[in-house]
Amino acid sequence: MKKIDMVNSVVDTLKRVLPKDKELISLHEPTFQGNEWNYVKECIDTGWVSSVGKYVNQFEQMLVEYTGVKHAIAVVNGTAALHICLKIVGVQPNDEVLIPALTFIATANAVAYCGAVPHFVDSNIETLGIDPIKLDHYLGEICELRKEGCYNKITGRRIKAVIPMHTFGHPVELDALQEVCLRYQIEMVEDTAESLGSFYKGRHTGNWGKASALSFNGNKVVTTGGGGAILTNDEQLGKFAKHLTTTAKKPHRWTFEHDHVGYNYRMPNINAALGCAQIEKLPTYVQQKRALADFYKEAFRNMEGIQVITEPVNAKSNYWLNAIFLDGDSASLRDDILEGTNEQGIMTRPVWRLLHNFPMFADSPKMDVSVAESLEARIINIPSSPFLGASYG
Repeated sequence: MKKIDMVNSVVDTLKRVLPKDKELISLHEPTFQGNEWNYVKECIDTGWVSSVGKYVNQFEQMLVEYTGVKHAIAVVNGTAALHICLKIVGVQPNDEVLIPALTFIATANAVAYCGAVPHFVDSNIETLGIDPIKLDHYLGEICELRKEGCYNKITGRRIKAVIPMHTFGHPVELDALQEVCLRYQIEMVEDTAESLGSFYKGRHTGNWGKASALSFNGNKVVTTGGGGAILTNDEQLGKFAKHLTTTAKKPHRWTFEHDHVGYNYRMPNINAALGCAQIEKLPTYVQQKRALADFYKEAFRNMEGIQVITEPVNAKSNYWLNAIFLDGDSASLRDDILEGTNEQGIMTRPVWRLLHNFPMFADSPKMDVSVAESLEARIINIPSSPFLGASYG
């Protein structure tokens, strides 16, 4: 298909799916359809707007009930959540942490906050996340198991953890990755920032890692304005995470006693109030987003050179961001499609730049990442706000 024909076809297809009465269709905007105003107003009326208040505990309990993970600790953002996850599983300065080359930069930043080194690994074309089979082969070549753990024979550093990130809400092959972690004595920390509402083999994401991190940024399925949460099934780790995120202050009515270097990461009550109202609507939002994904699949079904990315086997995805994949020679038209859609007021975006191509991570170790490179060149995210799927649900 010629360039101009392909661009016009994508634009026309999106226009058929999307609302006709909006000048700009955002990539993902928040939806407020419930008790947000009432709960936030209560915080303002009572004065409980900071890090103490009933909505923080209520929000954490709602996350526990929805995800099935035993403990949830609400924090100020997803990056802070991931930082603390790494701290509580024992990541130390100069350790290596395996992360996908194809992920948002916050994943690598959290590793760097610990003084550790991101070690970039490849993706699976079906899940868009870490490929456990390819990783297993790679670790077999470069690793040495000692009583202190898994060591990189090339760098001499300990490989302490792996962070699978569930790209666009599509779950990684968690069972297979868990087996790799057991084989090489590596801790799993799930980056579930994008996957609230996503399930793998009937269990919510976040149940496989020793700890997991959620995000409630304004562009997520559920938002608290800014916010995140640490999930864990380990009671002691949960207590430690809460302690660290509240400046490691020991309980006392008036004295200031701290026993660790702590972090002022606790989520404010006013943000948690917003989150409680959002969680109440989460099943509806996920239903709407899945309906939108189905409509996109049908709309693009017969278009040559375009595939709609769908949930992998054994997974039920929240379809946080819908995406199209450019087949074959169509990859050369990625930027033309981005320009053509954005000129028409349809916000589209490429996937993230691969992390080893940033100057601060250029010297970090990496395996062959050829699949991630192909995905980077071929993926375009398309509008995915929950309200867009309301008429299709």
